[in-house]
Amino acid sequence: MTPAFGRTLAALTIMAVLPLAGHAQVVNNENATAIVLRAARVYKNLSGLQAEFRQRLVDDAPGMGTRDSRGTIYQSGTTKFAMRWSDPAGDALIIDGLNLYVYTPSETPKQALRFPMPTGPVWGANFMGYFLESPTDRYRISYVKAEVVDGIQTDAVLLEPTGKDMNFRRATLWFARTDNLPHKLQIVEPLQTRVLTLTRVQPNVSILPEKFVFVKPAGVRVIDQ
Repeated sequence: MTPAFGRTLAALTIMAVLPLAGHAQVVNNENATAIVLRAARVYKNLSGLQAEFRQRLVDDAPGMGTRDSRGTIYQSGTTKFAMRWSDPAGDALIIDGLNLYVYTPSETPKQALRFPMPTGPVWGANFMGYFLESPTDRYRISYVKAEVVDGIQTDAVLLEPTGKDMNFRRATLWFARTDNLPHKLQIVEPLQTRVLTLTRVQPNVSILPEKFVFVKPAGVRVIDQ
């Protein structure tokens, strides 16, 4: 086979495969939307949720490196949500149904911030709701790949904001085929990349009410925002 003939054959092979690949991508994107909508329905109907999380923040600034943390998330219905860190111990983000509390003794031990109850999806307050409430109205959705995460088969889906009011550029969510919920999230923000991995995910469990109560430690000032 001459080199020229080999190049021609390769080109013809690529041309023959391209329509199939394009079709497969369309099918995968349709599947991606179905995956996200199914997850949104599951999320909306959750009575409770508990999962352990690992978080890694990768700072884009030179020399800043990474920060790792871990803890447990809790959710009850659609109005109560909490992230309680075990490392760094004591850090917490709590939505009690009336207010949002942010307490980070690892950084500011003498103060806690109190915000009015969020009225819509707010990243950082409830990341599940942020990505799963009205997703097709807020994101371009495309399929990335199938992948095993912590022994669980998942489908990775890319969400790209369609509006200009989002505080992140893109996010990849790995949806478990077992419970249809995200088990891993990679969020590319303006100054950092955040990776959240959830393990021991328990949907529809009863959560103790005190998990959603912020108890002000002695000497801590609550600052209204």
